[in-house]
Amino acid sequence: MHAAQDEREKARRVIAENRKARHDYHILETWEAGIALLGTEVKAIREGRVNLRDSYARPENGEIWMMNVHISPYSHRGYADHAEMRQRKLLLHAHEIRKLIGRTAEKGLTLVPLELYFSKGRVKVLLALAKGKQAHDKRETLRRREVDRETRAAVKERSR
Repeated sequence: MHAAQDEREKARRVIAENRKARHDYHILETWEAGIALLGTEVKAIREGRVNLRDSYARPENGEIWMMNVHISPYSHRGYADHAEMRQRKLLLHAHEIRKLIGRTAEKGLTLVPLELYFSKGRVKVLLALAKGKQAHDKRETLRRREVDRETRAAVKERSR
């Protein structure tokens, strides 16, 4: 069992992470989705030329589309090129799409891409159903993180 899990972890290589999303939202559920990309986009992603900040996903016409993902042009491109901020279709099962459409209809819930990674040679996105944090929730998270850091430092100092 653990060998298969180790293989999966090895096969998964994170390219980009949306760290701000974890700060701004409460993550309720996550899904793995494929992305419909052009060849130059995949090559640019392999070079790490992608930014997920301020990106989100939304349902349109029974499909899920990812918006505001910036993929810079591929460095060795010839005549082929892609639009850097174009909408990209997410590839999910029909039952997953129906569930996401139903959940995003609820007030205050949104779809946020958390990570972009390669899994078995394919580009995947970790899509999260999230609820926005209030300012006091963000302050509480920062306060808790600071307390944990101080506690670890105290334990480390004491063990010396």
